Amino acid sequence: MRQRAIAHYFGLELEADAWAAAFRIPNFLQNLFGEGALSASFIPVYARFVAHGERREADRVAGAVASLLALVVSAIVLVGVFATPLLIDAIAPGFTGEKRVLTIQLVRILFPSAGMLVMCAWCLGVLNSHHKFLLSYAAPVIWNAAMIATLLVFGGGTALPRLAVYLGWGTVAGSVLQFAVQLPAVFAVAPDLRFAIDVASEHVRIVVRNFVPVFVSRGVVQVSAYIDQLIASFLPTGAPAAMANALLLATLPVSLFGMSVSAAELPAMSGVATPDASGHEALRRRLDVGLRQIAFFVVPSAMAFLALGDVIAGAVLQNGRFGRADSVYVWRILGGSAIGLLASTLGRLYASTYYALRDTRTPLNFAIVRVALTTVLGYAFALPLPRALGIDPLWGAAGLTASAGIAGWVEMLLLRATLNRRIGRSGLPADYVVKLWSAAIAGAAAGWAVKIAVPAARHPLLGAVAILGAYGVVFLAMTFALRVPEASGALMRLRRRP
Repeated sequence: MRQRAIAHYFGLELEADAWAAAFRIPNFLQNLFGEGALSASFIPVYARFVAHGERREADRVAGAVASLLALVVSAIVLVGVFATPLLIDAIAPGFTGEKRVLTIQLVRILFPSAGMLVMCAWCLGVLNSHHKFLLSYAAPVIWNAAMIATLLVFGGGTALPRLAVYLGWGTVAGSVLQFAVQLPAVFAVAPDLRFAIDVASEHVRIVVRNFVPVFVSRGVVQVSAYIDQLIASFLPTGAPAAMANALLLATLPVSLFGMSVSAAELPAMSGVATPDASGHEALRRRLDVGLRQIAFFVVPSAMAFLALGDVIAGAVLQNGRFGRADSVYVWRILGGSAIGLLASTLGRLYASTYYALRDTRTPLNFAIVRVALTTVLGYAFALPLPRALGIDPLWGAAGLTASAGIAGWVEMLLLRATLNRRIGRSGLPADYVVKLWSAAIAGAAAGWAVKIAVPAARHPLLGAVAILGAYGVVFLAMTFALRVPEASGALMRLRRRP
C-alpha cells in the first residue's frame, strides 16, 4: 500500500528516482546494524539465558546492548547528516542537477529515521527471544501508515519536490511511532531491563565480539546493494525507481517466508545447538523442515514473478502517474529477481543455522564471494551487455537483478556444502523440488489462460485477482494431488479452524 501510494504520486519521474536513492539510507543502516547483526550476535546469548530461566542476567545484557547500540548509531546519524553530499557522490554519482539536490535533502531528513529503525531491531531481538513474534513484525505497519497518511494529506496540491520532502518527515515520524509501540511489550517481558553501558560483563563482550564479524558480513552484503544503486544511477531516468519497486515486490516473499522462518527458528536452533552428534542431528532436522516450508511458498512466488510479473506490478503499483508501460518495465526487473529468489531465502536459513552454532565468520567469507560476483556480473550485465546486444539500456536494470540472483545461488550452495560437512546432509529432496516446480508451471499456464481471457491492463487490480487466483488454486491443487506434505498440512489446519 505504501509503495502504491508513492507510485501514484511520483510514477517513475525524477522525484521517484531521488526518493528511491535516499530511501536506501534507512534500509542500509537498519540492515547493517539492525535485525541481521543483532539476530546473529545478540539472540543466541540472550535466548540461552531466557531458556535457562536466568531472566535478570538476560535483562542486564539486553539493556547494555541497547545502550551501546544507541550510542554508536547516534554518532553515525550525526556524522551522516553533515556528510550527506559526500555520501550522494558515492551512492548515486550519476545524479546531477535538481535530482542530486533533492536526494541530498531527503537523505538528511531520513537519517534520524534510520537510527530509530535500528533500535526497533533491538526490540525485535528481545521479543523474538521470548517467542513473541507478532508485534515486532507488525509494528512496521505504523511506519508505513505514517508515510501513506503524509501522501494523502499533502499529495493533492503539492508540487512533487516538496511532496517528497513532506514524505521524508512523515517517514521519521513513523519510525518514532514504530519504536514507541514496541517498548511497553519489551518492558513487559524484561521487567529488570536497565539502560546502562556495561562493557565489564563477559556476556556483553561476547555479543560485541560476535557482532563485529556479522556487522562486517552485513556490510559486505550492503556493498552489493550499494553497487547496484551506483550502477543504476547511470541508467536512464526511471530505472532507479523501477528497481526500487521491483526489489520491494521481490522482497515480499523473502520477508514473509524466508525471514519469518529464519527468525522463528534462530532462537529454537540456539537452544538445541550443541557440539555433540545429538545436537547436530536436532539442528539438521529443524533446518530441513524450515527449508521445505520456505520452498513451498517461494517456488510459486518466483514462477509468478517470472510469468506474471506485469500482473503483480500492475495490481500493486499501476495508478496515477504509474502506467501500464511502467508495470511492464518492472516485470522485466522482477524476472531477473526470480532467478535468485529461492537461493536468497534458503540462504537466510542456512546463515541462521551458522549463527545458532555461534559461527559468524563462515557466512562472512561466503558473503564476500557473493559481493565479488555481484560486482563483476552486475557491471557486465547492466552496462556493456545491453550495448553489445543492441537493446534498450533500460534492460540494464534487469541485468542487475539477474546477476545478483546468480551470485545468490553461489553463496547458498557454498553455505550448504560447508554446513553439510559439519552437521550432516541437509537440503531439499530432488523429488520435492520437481513437484513444486511442476505445480508452479501448471499454475502459471492457468494464469496465462485467464490473462488472455481477462486482460489485466484494463482493470489491473480486478484482473490480478482473477489471474493470480487461478494461478494459486491450480498450484495448491497440484501440490495436494502430488501429495506434497506442506499442502496437506495447510489444508488440515484450515479444516481445524472454527
